[in-house]
Amino acid sequence: MTDSFEDWLGARTPERGLRGKAAAVLQVLLSQPRRASFGSAAELAQVAGVNVATVTRTAQALGFAGWPALQQELRARYLSSLSAGQVAAEHRGTGSPSSRSLRRDLDSLALLNRRVDEAVLLTIAEAMATARRTVILAEGSYAAVGLALAHNAGLAGYPVTAVTTGDAELANTMATMRSGDVLIAISFWRLYENTVLAANEARSRGVRVFALTDAASPALASAAEEVVMVPAESEAFFPSLTAGMAVAQALVTQLAAVDPVRTGASIEAAEAMWAKFDLLHRRPTGRP
Repeated sequence: MTDSFEDWLGARTPERGLRGKAAAVLQVLLSQPRRASFGSAAELAQVAGVNVATVTRTAQALGFAGWPALQQELRARYLSSLSAGQVAAEHRGTGSPSSRSLRRDLDSLALLNRRVDEAVLLTIAEAMATARRTVILAEGSYAAVGLALAHNAGLAGYPVTAVTTGDAELANTMATMRSGDVLIAISFWRLYENTVLAANEARSRGVRVFALTDAASPALASAAEEVVMVPAESEAFFPSLTAGMAVAQALVTQLAAVDPVRTGASIEAAEAMWAKFDLLHRRPTGRP
């Protein structure tokens, strides 16, 4: 299963196909992915020789709420096909790079807030709460998202570990996974082959698989029970982790609410151990 634009869009095209003006829009998506990735709906309509409403209807026919949702995934796929240097070149702009980065992250958080499905987050949290154990697979820079999620979920009282260091650790972990476990695969920008292999192996073992990603690769999405789409575009050559961290925070908050008594007891036990090991420079007094 490949991740080309043709295969991705082909898999989303209705069995009867797209005809007439909608087919013209689809052809622009296939032939000019860069232009479609960064242009407005009006620009795409002009290139295709249609009106903006046709662009919206075409996006809906492909299974998206509208053009913005389609463009988000299209652009993520386009950027994932580029080298790090090419990605950086796409984001050269005017003004302060740091200011552009902050604005980009604010826009991504606003987009995430509009589009995230809270029911999906609840499904993942409840799966983690009832699992024998949860393994979070996250490599590269986005290992930070996996580590934060595993650390806080553990404090909340649940057996969650993160695998971040490569093939040997992952292979050893996969050998012990079975029905009753959960695997959460986290992947932005570029999708590692071992992530795809692990997700499909876990699924074959009866493990519940979930994915957090900016572009739903068919190979990963087919193994996942649910896919959370997370904007990860940045103003530099690496993906932004801001929205991914927000999703991790939302998941742990939801997880803590599944069984507040369990989470409260786990946090109290951790606090007691922190005090025993004298970990904190400033200890909590319990007084305001």
